[in-house]
Amino acid sequence: MKRLSRKRINSWLINAALIVICLIALIPVATTVLISFKGERDTIRKPPVIFPCDTETSAFDPTACRWALEGYQRVLAPQATADGLLPFTLTGNMVRTYIPNSLLYATSTALLVVLLAGMAGYAFSRYRFRGHRALMVAILAITGVPLLTNLLALYQMGITLRRASIPFYDDRLFLIAVYLGFFLPLSVWIAKGFFDAIPRDLDEAALIDGCSPFGALLRVSMPLALPGLMAVFLLTFVNVWNEFIAGYLLIPNNDLKPAMFGIYEFLGQNIINLQVIAAACILIALPIVILFIFARRSFFSAMVEGAVKG
Repeated sequence: MKRLSRKRINSWLINAALIVICLIALIPVATTVLISFKGERDTIRKPPVIFPCDTETSAFDPTACRWALEGYQRVLAPQATADGLLPFTLTGNMVRTYIPNSLLYATSTALLVVLLAGMAGYAFSRYRFRGHRALMVAILAITGVPLLTNLLALYQMGITLRRASIPFYDDRLFLIAVYLGFFLPLSVWIAKGFFDAIPRDLDEAALIDGCSPFGALLRVSMPLALPGLMAVFLLTFVNVWNEFIAGYLLIPNNDLKPAMFGIYEFLGQNIINLQVIAAACILIALPIVILFIFARRSFFSAMVEGAVKG
């Protein structure tokens, strides 16, 4: 009974600590959501109020709450339209330009990283060749180089490529290539760890049945490593989505810049209108939240399997 009670107490303490940590972590998110639904006069009040529900006679009156969509209206900028599926169209730069750009960069980079990291991780896991260990160490060392230290060289490279007037050159392709080169090395190590956890006997059995090495990869190893590759996709997508400095410096055209630049632009235009900035932050975070809601099972199962098998 003492052991059971002690285990139960430890379980309660751990759960309580986790709940407290989660609540503390959610405070900034909840604050941003509340500010995004406030009006301008409630965001600049001193002292500030958490809920805009106070009156002259009451500190909190639920029937007198002054929730507003002013911030979202400023960000989305809806305009009435006569022809179209909807009676309005969104003309704000955030939803018309910056968020679609980030979707393009994050999705393209994540898919390319999954493809290349999957094949490279399989090769490093299944084959031994001269320089195998040195190459793996070199790839790991590259992951320790921050993107910021390479920005000057990348900036000069972008200027040179732009002046060269290459027919197929595009600033968006250049930025995707930069993200690909920066996020690929660590992904190779992650993919290799998942392929190491798959028994080699399965590949050998596929080869005996007539599969080529590439066919064994696509039909046997790749489906088994799919949770790990999904984790690579999500990590790359989130990292590219949250990246700011490269998208800001390497692309001169504002119409091609990502969503984080949109936040920077809103900060310059609405330094006092906190509800507008908060609404823009919520809209930028929403695609990531939706992505993790639908892919959370495969992501966390991949993390657990990688920790146990690796």
